[in-house]
Amino acid sequence: MSTALLRARPTASEPANPAGAEDDSDISALIARLTSEINQVACEKTKSIQQITNQMKMLALNALIESSRAGAQGAGFAVVAQEVRAVGQQVETIARELETQLTKRTGNLMDSIARMADRSRGERMVDLSLNAIELIDRNLYERTCDVRWWATDSAVVDCAASPNAAAVAHVSERLAVILGAYTVYLDLWLCDLDGNVLANGRADRFNVVGQNVAATKWFREARSLRSGDDYVAGDVECQPLLGNAQVATYCASVRADGKAHGKPTGVLAIHFDWEPQARAIVQGVRVGAADKARVLLVDSNFRVIAASDSQGLLTERVPLSLEGRCSGFYQDRSGALTAFHATPGYETYKGLGWFGVILGGTT
Repeated sequence: MSTALLRARPTASEPANPAGAEDDSDISALIARLTSEINQVACEKTKSIQQITNQMKMLALNALIESSRAGAQGAGFAVVAQEVRAVGQQVETIARELETQLTKRTGNLMDSIARMADRSRGERMVDLSLNAIELIDRNLYERTCDVRWWATDSAVVDCAASPNAAAVAHVSERLAVILGAYTVYLDLWLCDLDGNVLANGRADRFNVVGQNVAATKWFREARSLRSGDDYVAGDVECQPLLGNAQVATYCASVRADGKAHGKPTGVLAIHFDWEPQARAIVQGVRVGAADKARVLLVDSNFRVIAASDSQGLLTERVPLSLEGRCSGFYQDRSGALTAFHATPGYETYKGLGWFGVILGGTT
């Protein structure tokens, strides 16, 4: 199984060519610009028609004045002047109606284009939110496989069954070898059933042997696992025994002879080096520089556990308006866009109710 970090890349839910989404946006912008230009041209031309009709009306008025001075000889010319003025008024009326109708229709068209562009952008952001949470789900699925596999390692099984000095030294070496190959972990701990840390893989960095972790949620849950096929996936937390680093802890029970239904003899806890791994994923989501968007992962309580700008980690809460949906987008009163997608899980990893979230600028 590959241990490399799953980098952000297109999935079935993300367009294979992000530029395609940008092309769609460019087309919408082009249509909006052309519509605006048509509206401007129409207004300019109708104003020109109105100016011409005003000139016709002035000429007709001058003609009426001259015909009145001519008396009976100018009566026929007065009739022509009246008709010219009437035609000018009709043309002016038509021009104004044309301007009103064109302005209304081009305005409606521009509004429709803007709504379509907003919807297209929102749907794209939802897809990218799904992309972010899917990438972390697939990554964490591998962590659940790792811990269950390593809990059956002979060195781990032997030390949990009989934690003498030689067994502790051997399992510590074995855990260090694993850490040398799996660089996404901060440390691996073997604990007895009372929560005492028997051995760890980075004793030179973390002096945790002899510490008791029985009060932690992940240990209590691991202590109650029904078989070696089960696992515990902990929420992201700062671990004081690891220099207060942000970790996601995964646990499996160690059982006699390494058998799935053997008697439990200990707990293996592996501490995923959360912050740099999660940051690489959210910063790898290609929202586009023009969007000025913030890509987040939030837990089931909407607490920020990863952010593309590295702000608000484990302290900020995002007030998502789900309205019973597992995915969607909306704009707040200021016009700011929020897109989200709930964790779909991956294989046997069902997820912890986390969300991929994108907070965009105004549209």
